[in-house]
Amino acid sequence: MKSFFILQTFSLRNSRATMSLAPIVLFVYNRLDHTARVVHALLDNPLAEASELYIYSDAPKDTDALQKVSTIRNYIKSIKGFKNVHIHLREHNLGVDENVILGVTEVINNHGKAIVMEDDLVTSPHFLQYMNDALDLYEKEEDVISIHGYVYPVEQQLKEVFFLKGADCWGWATWKRGWDLFERNGGELLAKIEEQGSQSEFDINNTYPYVQALREQATGKTTCWDIRWYASAFIKGKLTLYPGQSLVSNIGHDGSGTHCEANNSHDVVLASSPLNVRTPIQPDPEAYFAFADFLRKLYSGTPARKKNWLSKLFKQTKNRIRQTFHKQD
Repeated sequence: MKSFFILQTFSLRNSRATMSLAPIVLFVYNRLDHTARVVHALLDNPLAEASELYIYSDAPKDTDALQKVSTIRNYIKSIKGFKNVHIHLREHNLGVDENVILGVTEVINNHGKAIVMEDDLVTSPHFLQYMNDALDLYEKEEDVISIHGYVYPVEQQLKEVFFLKGADCWGWATWKRGWDLFERNGGELLAKIEEQGSQSEFDINNTYPYVQALREQATGKTTCWDIRWYASAFIKGKLTLYPGQSLVSNIGHDGSGTHCEANNSHDVVLASSPLNVRTPIQPDPEAYFAFADFLRKLYSGTPARKKNWLSKLFKQTKNRIRQTFHKQD
């Protein structure tokens, strides 16, 4: 069996000459140091020189941002090392969420697939290989909606690659058939999750308030695109491929990002070798509970009553959700 996997990986890489590489879409705003680190890490990938790079630079939202945005725009015009660099300078500030939605839609409509990056995601030298191998292998698999490059620094040993229900946002890729399922209306997504009675599963076994995040988006308190992407995939029962060891590191947890506060709880060690992307197309319950365990421990600093409540919910639903996974096997 091991030799088959080696031959399969070899076959994928040697067929690269006959398959088109997915374009990379990079969204930037005003963080020069972060953006430069992201670009340099991508250039360390052997497939970078054969990949198209699309950069969407959002316009400044106020006069205070003018200089930093101008500096970023001067920098991205100097980027070399990719097959081609296509630069889109927004004339009006869209905000990160609308910039991402419109940019991903445009590139995917033109190319049929895309690898999506933001300006705080540093990658392993094996990231582009992993993304393109998986995009090629699962292109015709309707149950698979996307490929993801980041994985939480969980304590448990995970498989080399695995699937989970839903979608994610820290270094990801999809095809047009996947992105076509993206639903902008958070209210409709929330209603469907409540109709399904799947709030606990959506909240990763009651360990993180994703339902609340979706409700806040639906009521106009936030504009987050990523919670809608996760919900769009989740409702349809679609799966995302994850690596057992992260190929992406988020350097935006220094307080500089739009949606990330300063902390190091998500820091990871990047994969130092290529990954075999072939695995059964079914959700991995062990990975699901490893994610739940990681997220539950993030609440360790909350008041005892909340910790006890989370622990009780975790125990109450673990067996039920595990049974759900088994039914899907």
